[in-house]
Amino acid sequence: MRKLTSIRLSDEVAAKLDQLAAALDRPQSWLIEQAVARYVDEEAEQVLQIQDALADYRAGRSRLVPHDDVVRRLDDKLRAKLGDADPLG
Repeated sequence: MRKLTSIRLSDEVAAKLDQLAAALDRPQSWLIEQAVARYVDEEAEQVLQIQDALADYRAGRSRLVPHDDVVRRLDDKLRAKLGDADPLG
């Protein structure tokens, strides 16, 4: 079963949707459904992962690491892998 819904799009997004639909020879509704499905799947997975991580923390199976420590560890790993090269350059 399919559910009918409506959305409001900015002129810019609507124009891009028109162009993409024409380029792919697909209906706009198909593109919108694909985009919404992908977004919902990704968000649902993120929420599940966050819930799992919180459950692990509350059960004492994991610990919190301060943001600065995480950034420092990542920087150290990048330096070890790239040396003094600029990781963004």
